[in-house]
Amino acid sequence: MAELKNVCVCVDAEGGDNAPSVVIEGVEKALAADPNLSILLVGREESVAGIAAKHPERIEAIYASEVIEMGDHPANAVRQKKDSSIVVGCKAVKEGRADGFFSAGSTGACLTAATLIIGRIKGIMRPALGTVVPSPIKEIILLDCGANADCKPEYLVQFAQMGRAYGECFLGMENPTIGLLSNGSEETKGNQATIAAHELLSGVEGFIGNVEGGDILKATCDVVVTDGFTGNVALKTIEGSASVLFGAIKGIMTSSLGNKLAAAKLKGGLYELKAQIDPDTYGGAPLLGVRAVCHIGHGSSSSKAIANGIATCAKAIRAGLTEKIAGLLGE
Repeated sequence: MAELKNVCVCVDAEGGDNAPSVVIEGVEKALAADPNLSILLVGREESVAGIAAKHPERIEAIYASEVIEMGDHPANAVRQKKDSSIVVGCKAVKEGRADGFFSAGSTGACLTAATLIIGRIKGIMRPALGTVVPSPIKEIILLDCGANADCKPEYLVQFAQMGRAYGECFLGMENPTIGLLSNGSEETKGNQATIAAHELLSGVEGFIGNVEGGDILKATCDVVVTDGFTGNVALKTIEGSASVLFGAIKGIMTSSLGNKLAAAKLKGGLYELKAQIDPDTYGGAPLLGVRAVCHIGHGSSSSKAIANGIATCAKAIRAGLTEKIAGLLGE
């Protein structure tokens, strides 16, 4: 096996509901799993100095005195908190001190900082969040899932092309198919923007037409395209439904002695299914269309999710994701 390329990921130590402790644990796990990974760790001195001293050859600390909170207005916070971990981290990536950026902090602030500081790939109208949807059938990419609540039809065409690039170079998909999320499979279904997007997408390689919400987990296509508002609602519905379903199954399996005995036989299969639909597997979603790999995790990320998010960021860097998108869509 060829040795992995050395990469450096800038990590926001202050991002997430349980930061910095859970981020520090995630960084430790990521380093242990990837000997060719180094970390540029950004945060308050008391958060990052200790772990940097513990791993002097693999972690460089950058001090940032401010933190953008989840309740802060994203754009205002990026402008006003110039010494925040998110802003300082994105500046470090722009300056070439790291190859990519990971944060489980405010999604809006990460989107704003990455777009304004790291910058869009020339020719990209709007960056999009593209996540791998947890499905037991196969991996599906959903985008946009939160970056752009309102979208012009032209944006969806670029989202589709960026989604195909992500599928090809990151997930190894061959000739990914594209579906446009709508309220019916007929090309006349949907609101005005969806109908217009369908017409534009008809000329894009791999486009198979409209897909409905129920088709996402059925994996009827590889890339599902929609606006950020609809995509975010769809994603959270899927993740919430999976969580409730597994909770209900656990309750049934532990409700009686007979059910517990049956559960013991099904345990391996249930764990395998849970792993297949676990949103922590990729640790968040990449912001596609900016000049460096930028991966944004859930605010409630566990240390496992943080480690997987850093690993996913490193994998995308090694796969040349940004360069591939620039080659396809850049001017």
